[in-house]
Amino acid sequence: MRTILAIETSSDLASVALLRNGQVLSHEASGVQTHSQTVLPMVQALLAQDGIALEQCDAIAFGAGPGSFTGVRTACGVAQGLAFGRDLPVVPIVTLRAMAQACRDACGADDVLVVLDARMEEVYWAQYRYRNGWQAVSGPTLSAPAMVTATGDVVACGNGLTVYASAFEAMPFADSAQCDIMPHAAQIAWLAQFELEAGRGASARDAQPIYLRNKVAMTTVERLAKATA
Repeated sequence: MRTILAIETSSDLASVALLRNGQVLSHEASGVQTHSQTVLPMVQALLAQDGIALEQCDAIAFGAGPGSFTGVRTACGVAQGLAFGRDLPVVPIVTLRAMAQACRDACGADDVLVVLDARMEEVYWAQYRYRNGWQAVSGPTLSAPAMVTATGDVVACGNGLTVYASAFEAMPFADSAQCDIMPHAAQIAWLAQFELEAGRGASARDAQPIYLRNKVAMTTVERLAKATA
């Protein structure tokens, strides 16, 4: 089994994880204002805890998004920086798929609807089905909460279900929702293991974040209109 260092900063929760010998160690920090100042110290502490050097890792994985524009850019940049100097492959992992894995870890779900708050009255969402690996039923999408749809009997997860609760309260999956599940480096590391086995690692130069939104903030006029409404 490979040794993989994983970084995830696409939400308010920043986390790092080390997958080694089939076990995962992780550190996390919530509510931080600047993930870029938090991630590297957590990486150093994690490697020191396990007693290994970065050179002993086989790859660097990161949560590629969708998520916070600054957050996914931070994770990608840190992963690239660490990988360049050690000539290690980089493994980008879709954050929504990592959330689906976290939901499966928590309750054994095979059909998962992931809903992550995207701010600006929108959500990032996707539906995944586990059949000897994750298959995208509906790929990552950015939309208003009311536009989220699911096929079949799903378990829903993610903070978007809480932030926009009124849009989902009548949905059949509302009562079983796992609202506390967020992207985490632990699942990024596990999913990266399978990507590497399938030969889907990338060079640090080629690693890219996943952006579903070009606009990252409302204009002053839009904020005033929203407040008036």
